[in-house]
Amino acid sequence: MNNPIHITTPLTDRVCRSLKAGDPVLLSGEVYTARDVAHRRLHEAIRDGKKLPLDIKGKIIFYAAPSPARPGQIIGSIGPTTGSRMDAFTPELLRIGLKGMIAKGKRSPEVIEAIKKYGAVYFGAPGGVAALMARHIRRADVVAYEDLGPEAIMRLEVSEMPLVVLTDSRGRDFYKAVRGVKKSPKIPK
Repeated sequence: MNNPIHITTPLTDRVCRSLKAGDPVLLSGEVYTARDVAHRRLHEAIRDGKKLPLDIKGKIIFYAAPSPARPGQIIGSIGPTTGSRMDAFTPELLRIGLKGMIAKGKRSPEVIEAIKKYGAVYFGAPGGVAALMARHIRRADVVAYEDLGPEAIMRLEVSEMPLVVLTDSRGRDFYKAVRGVKKSPKIPK
């Protein structure tokens, strides 16, 4: 990764504004995992006026569910799921303070508008790197919805997790920028 930007959670407005689509990032600090069912439960709690099981202000959610840890491991492999699967729930979470998401794939226009409106960032982790991602996790604890097994919400302590900014706080989309490239870059020999 060339010249990655080192960032630490919680994310601030200043940090979010400083990042640009395509920036390589090394993320350290606290990250939460949550997938489809956990997002639905968070959405229902907000809708019903209930207290969330975690304070998401300034936090990042990694759309992932780890495989079981082997003896001596902190966590098993943990790779990103497709971000668009959480699009129905994302604008509401951004409205109440979520600042970042980690997943793979494009997001809906509604999510990109919410990212701009609330000054958040969407980070990408490529699929197929689940074992690599696990190497950057220093601690993993279940914090909510334990009945969901591997899809429970977990608090992860990460160290220099390699990511790329896919959508920045101004709504610039890395995928659109890449599609706009007319020629493939020349690879040095």
